[in-house]
Amino acid sequence: MGMDNMDGKRIAWHSSIFCGTVISIWSVAAFLSGLAQVNWQLSELLRQYLIAVGLLQEFHTLSDFYTHIKGVEYIIAVLFLGAFPAFYTYLNRSKGEIAAKT
Repeated sequence: MGMDNMDGKRIAWHSSIFCGTVISIWSVAAFLSGLAQVNWQLSELLRQYLIAVGLLQEFHTLSDFYTHIKGVEYIIAVLFLGAFPAFYTYLNRSKGEIAAKT
């Protein structure tokens, strides 16, 4: 029974190493392929990635840009209004009695 358990752990260990190696090789190949497509410019690759995931937008008018900035400002304000009472409570929590040595 003990040998079967060790063989199972060994197979699982080697298969996880194999899968990790395959995924690592694939991710390096994808990254290098992306860099080759943008003429080896890392900043352009990052810009295209941010646009693809929706973190960076191209604004065509000043109104679009202002609307986006105003939305981000409202999100920051709501986060602050939610976090400030918790922080205030943390700072002003009652502490236990401290005995002074005399």
